[in-house]
Amino acid sequence: ADVDVLATANESTMKKAADASQVDEQTIFVTNTLTLITTPGNPAGVTGLDSSLDGVKLVICAPEVPCGKLTKTLTDALGVTLHPVSEEQSVTDVRGKVSSGQADAGIVYKTDALAEGDAVDTVAIQGADEAVNKYPIALVSASTKKDLGQKWIDLVLSADGQKILEGAGFTPAAK
Repeated sequence: ADVDVLATANESTMKKAADASQVDEQTIFVTNTLTLITTPGNPAGVTGLDSSLDGVKLVICAPEVPCGKLTKTLTDALGVTLHPVSEEQSVTDVRGKVSSGQADAGIVYKTDALAEGDAVDTVAIQGADEAVNKYPIALVSASTKKDLGQKWIDLVLSADGQKILEGAGFTPAAK
């Protein structure tokens, strides 16, 4: 399919496109950090990435997927060792295990915690800004409609576009 704009959920995917000369200049348009989610009411008493996780059924993303890579970056930066009962192949799988009660707690992106609504409670991670996922956007080099593609990028980067993304739990790139 003809594509005018590429927006990726991490910098490594965009780097592959840039290394293959498939995109023009990139801009980070939002960022995302991790948070803990628990079953509603937080019956396990999770307070953060601390001893409150001892004996808790914790699920995280596997290290080969983006949320797992970011979890490892964060725990390494904070000097924390986790003992998950499961490593999932996607952040939605982590959300599902916690919201269904199969796990007491999970580590997900802030956007995913927000998307789960009342099915989970959120516990902030002190130092979560030690590991930030950046989302780049760029014009596709082969685009035949670069003017329209640039208008889309401008909209995403505009105050209105950033406000919509912030409402979904992202942190605007300018913040």
